Amino acid sequence: MQIERDIINKFKTWKESSDRKPILLKGARQIGKTWAMETFGKECFKYCVKFDFDRQPELKSVFKISKDPERIIKELTLYCEQPIIAGETLMIFDEIQECEEALNSLKYFCDEASQYHIIAAGSLLCVAVKKRRMTVPVGKVRIINMFPVTFREFLRASDARTYEYIDSLDEIRHLPEIIMNKLRTEYRRYQVSGGMPEAIVELLENKGIGEVESVLQGILDLYELDFAKYAEPREIPRIHAIWHSLPAQLSKENRKFVWKIIKTGARSKDYEDALLWLEEAGMIYRIFNISKPGMPLSAYGETDAFKVYACDCGLLRRLAHLPATVVTDPIANYTEFKGAMAENAVLQSITPLLDDQKPYYWTSLGTAEVEFVIQWDDEIIPIEVKAENNISGNSLAVYAKKYGPRYRMRFSMLNLQYNDGMLSCPAPLAGWIDKWITLLRSITE
Repeated sequence: MQIERDIINKFKTWKESSDRKPILLKGARQIGKTWAMETFGKECFKYCVKFDFDRQPELKSVFKISKDPERIIKELTLYCEQPIIAGETLMIFDEIQECEEALNSLKYFCDEASQYHIIAAGSLLCVAVKKRRMTVPVGKVRIINMFPVTFREFLRASDARTYEYIDSLDEIRHLPEIIMNKLRTEYRRYQVSGGMPEAIVELLENKGIGEVESVLQGILDLYELDFAKYAEPREIPRIHAIWHSLPAQLSKENRKFVWKIIKTGARSKDYEDALLWLEEAGMIYRIFNISKPGMPLSAYGETDAFKVYACDCGLLRRLAHLPATVVTDPIANYTEFKGAMAENAVLQSITPLLDDQKPYYWTSLGTAEVEFVIQWDDEIIPIEVKAENNISGNSLAVYAKKYGPRYRMRFSMLNLQYNDGMLSCPAPLAGWIDKWITLLRSITE
């Protein structure tokens, strides 16, 4: 089974761009970067050639000898069976962090040979580049972030008819109960597997929860090995401690990151580099607090107050040793962590749609908190997230009274409806947030 990924559409737009630059693809390990590049190449080009600098170390000599793109192309043709023809061949530079000269060559392809289509990627690219003090040709590459599979992509694979129904909606209206039931079922299954493609395939092919757990644990073990391979020795135990503190951090009613949960007496100055390592590896999302939702949001972030979520809700569940049966039971009571799982899944759905902007969260003197605040074009939109059907609390009302937003959103497991500036939306549909914003604008204009 293959899972259709939305990033392919980004690649297609890039392919036809008149000011095309080589792509540098970033993202956490095991999210399907190589698969996406190869699938795009097979679907949209006559030829697709991949050069793996980890498996083929002899390739490095090609880039050390020359920086001339045409000469590089001629030599690369000796390492592949298919021709390299401008406009007809996609070139994939995989594990590019293993060859700094190849990374730097992207500058020359941008300036002197933009007719060639190149996508480069690598394991823990940002981390590896920083550790090896490599230079990235800033301004000469298009950096694209890739994320784990979203629920929108999961639903397209698991229940195509329900996906098509949601995708074709052109107004905000109550959904039929049969659709709501299917969404609830598939969403809980998604929270079990998370967005790691291998885990999803095991789930959708009915291999059993044991196989899903085995895949997720294998990925967690791989991440642990990456700590040792790519981090500085003194940072390894600190990275490990932060990573394993995530369930405890998110189990608090107030999910603000607390250093002492990592270790008694822990201080930010000792652990900040380790936290940044996890962020650059794509393993966590760091969401900063704002006390005022001004434009632009980035000007109001408070760097000393933030929350940390896992890159994937399935990995978070496995890291917390939360049984799959608890997640799939709608009446299971696991209190604060149920809310954390809900927030993590919504964050996974909306982040890929924000065009590399980060969401924030809002607090007011410790009396009110809105889980996410996003900037969408010229709008600042507050987003509340509730687990299941419990929508008690007045934080969003406090925010609305203070700032008077044009509209606001609440994600829960209640049905879709709009009332006086408030969009109540089923959490599984967070991945269609662009649709809801468009429809809200048509209502309020």
